[in-house]
Amino acid sequence: MSHLSILTFKYNLAKLRFKPDRDRPARRLLSSKDRQPSDLTMYKLEDEEMRKVFDKIAGEPGWVSRADLRALLQRFEKPDAAGEARRMICAADSNKDGYMDLEEFMEVHRNGVLLGDIRRAFFVFDQDRDGRITAEEVMDVLLKLGESCSLEDCRKMVKEIDRNRDGFVDMDDFMAMMTRPRKKD
Repeated sequence: MSHLSILTFKYNLAKLRFKPDRDRPARRLLSSKDRQPSDLTMYKLEDEEMRKVFDKIAGEPGWVSRADLRALLQRFEKPDAAGEARRMICAADSNKDGYMDLEEFMEVHRNGVLLGDIRRAFFVFDQDRDGRITAEEVMDVLLKLGESCSLEDCRKMVKEIDRNRDGFVDMDDFMAMMTRPRKKD
């Protein structure tokens, strides 16, 4: 794996490909605004956000093991979770101790996140591949990540992100959320 992204770790750790349902007419999933930037466009993430993601993945404080990554991949039903976890550790483990520490994690992501990775993250949430993320889909992904969140809280999250007020998060909404500057707490 030549490039590991924070979104790949955070949401699915896999290269997802959209496969349209042959019985359903294809829907427009990306707006012209989404198509303009190259998938090689990078978006810089804040160090504090990256630390939070690392801590969420790490089974033991300070390092991520193959087992940690394998367990996360299995929750998302990733085929060959063990092999993918091994490849990820090998790609990131610069000191060759068999684990990924925070410095290695930060180094992998020092240049930011590719636009294509943000788009793939959208489809981790859009489980039925209809081009929209529902509150139920958000709740399902959060549960797989080990977070507990009520359906009402997930509805509030969707409402906060939903710019056109249709009750769903579409690709435009998701891209805007993922690429906007973060507010300082």
